[in-house]
Amino acid sequence: MITLIGKDLAKEGQEFVFLGPADECENCRFKSSCVGNLELNRKYVVVNVKENEQKCPIHSSGLVIPVEIDRAQIDVLTASKNIFEGSTFTFNAPDCDEVCEFHDLCFPEGLQEDDKCLVLNNNGKHNGECKKGFKLNKLTLGFVI
Repeated sequence: MITLIGKDLAKEGQEFVFLGPADECENCRFKSSCVGNLELNRKYVVVNVKENEQKCPIHSSGLVIPVEIDRAQIDVLTASKNIFEGSTFTFNAPDCDEVCEFHDLCFPEGLQEDDKCLVLNNNGKHNGECKKGFKLNKLTLGFVI
């Protein structure tokens, strides 16, 4: 998928979470090719940087550049069982209101409730202690199916 990103951010491997368009995007002639294909609260990674800069008032460099993006891989901690590399499962956030050092892995940016996920890597049991007593596995997820 192609989108536009600030020139200073246009680097292969750069990850970002799309949090929605700025107000200035509403009447921009590049809106459909810039933010039109992006899903709110999804995590993306830049896989190829193109040429052809365009002016853009919302980026610090004042310029955007076309980039090819894919959904980014996401690391997650889950108590789901019977998960192996290549399997799919439905993501459901844990029933947890604890604030701890693992919160961002249990509730990762870019992953939403009931997403169908592909397990790229099962990194095994998580060594940290869960305050709720959950036995957690650390997974790397590919694109959401």
